[in-house]
Amino acid sequence: MADLSTLARPYAKAAFDYANENGAVNEWENFLLVASTVVNDKSFSTWLDNPAVSAEHKSAALVDLYDTQVASANDSAFKQLLSEAQGTSLDSNVSYPKVSVALSNFVKQLSEQERLALLPEVYEHYRRHKAISLKQLDAYVTSAYPLTDEQRQTLQTRLAASLNASVVIHESVDPSLLQALQSKSVTKSLMIRCAASYNS
Repeated sequence: MADLSTLARPYAKAAFDYANENGAVNEWENFLLVASTVVNDKSFSTWLDNPAVSAEHKSAALVDLYDTQVASANDSAFKQLLSEAQGTSLDSNVSYPKVSVALSNFVKQLSEQERLALLPEVYEHYRRHKAISLKQLDAYVTSAYPLTDEQRQTLQTRLAASLNASVVIHESVDPSLLQALQSKSVTKSLMIRCAASYNS
């Protein structure tokens, strides 16, 4: 049996080709990210595997979840997820459109073919198609403190100019980086003092 990645490729290509032709690349990507996160949830995955639940009900649940938690809600965990994926700060003023008929039909088709479990792989392949088509790169930045808006913009601009591509910044904060730097500084200082004492 083919692995999930292989099975997901044609769905991802069909999804990206349609979205790209209809100016809905970001709309489809946002939905696929949220749907992938939901499908990866253990309790929801168990519900999806229940043969007593119809394919139509399963696809409708994913669409309704997106429409209520992303397209309609002011703030939600899913909006935070989308903001992080886009490398931006959560902004309650940012609005997302509801799931289109075409996207809803795509999800319904996956459900009818018992392929909803492929959504995480479909999302990853979709992002690759987008990156190749739009020359978009992801930059993963780890810093001791959160970047300011100015620092983020400067970094994004310089990377874009250097790589000749649009760049999406993905941030993570690791205070241990500062601790390691301080530790190295203290160690170096002690070594200098010891050397000075020895020489005297």
